Amino acid sequence: MLLSEINKDEVFKVMAVPDKEVRSQAIRLGVFEGAVLKCVYKIDKGPIILDNKGQEIAIGYNIANRITVQMTASEL
Repeated sequence: MLLSEINKDEVFKVMAVPDKEVRSQAIRLGVFEGAVLKCVYKIDKGPIILDNKGQEIAIGYNIANRITVQMTASEL
């Protein structure tokens, strides 16, 4: 599933960031393979606000559309 398909309050694990350019941007924000994050807020076709260990970050829709994630039962 893609990060752009995640809903508010869902916790997920980043599985792959295949695009090299997107990967370099995402790593700076703490979004990398293996990271467990939570969706705090989502705007349809707009940015997704994520919680990364207490820090909120915004990922644009086009970038979120290129990041593969997997749902997890973990709570943050």
